[in-house]
Amino acid sequence: MSTSDTIDLVHASLGEQELAAVAEVFASGWPAGQGPKGKALEAQLKERYGAGDAVAVSNCGAALHLAMLALGVKPGDEVIVADYTFPAPAHAVRYVGAVPVFADVRADTGTVDPQAVADLIGPRTVGVIAVDTVGMPADYAQLKAIADRHGIFVVEDAACAVGATYQGREAGALAEVACLSFHGRKGATSGEGGALITADAAVGADARLRSSFGIGSIFDQAQVVGLPIPQFTEIGYNFKLSDIAAAILQVQIGRIGELLKRRSAVAEQYAQLLADEELLSVPRVPEDRTHAWQSYMVTLDERVDRAAVAKALRAQGIGCGHGTWATHLQPVFEGGRACPVSADLFARNLAIPMHAELSEEQVQRVVAALRAAVREHAGARSAA
Repeated sequence: MSTSDTIDLVHASLGEQELAAVAEVFASGWPAGQGPKGKALEAQLKERYGAGDAVAVSNCGAALHLAMLALGVKPGDEVIVADYTFPAPAHAVRYVGAVPVFADVRADTGTVDPQAVADLIGPRTVGVIAVDTVGMPADYAQLKAIADRHGIFVVEDAACAVGATYQGREAGALAEVACLSFHGRKGATSGEGGALITADAAVGADARLRSSFGIGSIFDQAQVVGLPIPQFTEIGYNFKLSDIAAAILQVQIGRIGELLKRRSAVAEQYAQLLADEELLSVPRVPEDRTHAWQSYMVTLDERVDRAAVAKALRAQGIGCGHGTWATHLQPVFEGGRACPVSADLFARNLAIPMHAELSEEQVQRVVAALRAAVREHAGARSAA
C-alpha cells in the first residue's frame, strides 16, 4: 500500500508560517530557552487565558511536576487524580513523593466523576488533578465547589483541550492552575512543549525559577552590564522550552480557531455517518461545553473484538489506537481501589483518525472500513 493511501491517526498542521517563524529565530542567534520568543509566547498565553502568569516549559508533564512543587505538595500527601487518562498526572504526584488516589470517571464523557472525588477526600488530601479527557473539559463547577468546601486545590490538566470551552470559558482557564501540552497530536503544537497557566503570579514565579535549574533566565542575565553570577538557591530542573519551539507556537496559538474548526467538522461528519451503527457509540458533548477533538474515540459494543477491528483497519492503512489509559491498571500504579467505569472505557474505546488535514473522502473511507470491521468481528470479544 502506498503512503498516499494511508490515513494517519494523527497529523500535525505545520506549514510555511511556522517555517518562517523558525527562520527568524535562526537569524536572531538565540535558539535556546527563555529568550525573546519564549517571553513573547508567555505574554501571548497570559493574555489569551487572562492569567496571572504563564510559564512556557518543555512539556505538559514538566508543567504538572512544577505545579505540584509550586502548590507545596509534600511526601505523604494525597492528590486525587482522574483515572482515565495518559498517566502523566499520577507521575507528577509521585515525582514529589505524594500518593495519587485514582477517581473513577463519567461513562458518558470519560471525565472525572465529581462524586467519586468527593467520596475520596480524606485527612491527607491536598488537591485534585482533573483531566480534560482527550479534549473534553471536566465538571469544574462541581469540582471547585467540592475543593472549596475542603480547602484543597484543583489543577486542570488541559493537555488535550486547547480551544475547548466549559460554561463559556476556555480550557486552560478553568482552575487556579492549568497545564497545557503542545505535543505533536495536540490542537496547537511545536512537536513537544507545554505551559503552566496560573491565576497566582507567585505560583508562576516559582514554576519559572524551578524550570531553569533555580537560577532564572540566562538570556536576561546576559543583558546586564557587568558579570552577574547567579546563585543556586534551590534544586531546579531543566524544563525550559526552546525559542525555536516558542516561535512555532506563537503561530500555532494564532491558528487555534482555524484548526479547531476543521477538527470539529471532521467530528460532526463522523457523528452523522456513524449515528445509526448499533455496534458502537460516538462521543456525546454536554451542552455546557465544547470539545477540542484532540482524539476521536468510539466506544465499541461489548460483543466486538477491538483488537481484530484495529488489525483490520491498519491492514487498510487506516490509523487507530486504544484511546487512553485506565491509570490504576498500569503496573507501576496498580494495587489501589478499582475504577470500573475507567476500566470499561479502557477496554472498549477505539481512537480513529482525527486531525485538521482529514478530507471528507478520507472520513467516509474510515467510516466504511470501521462499519465493516465491527460487523465482521462482533462475536465473542478476545482477551487481546
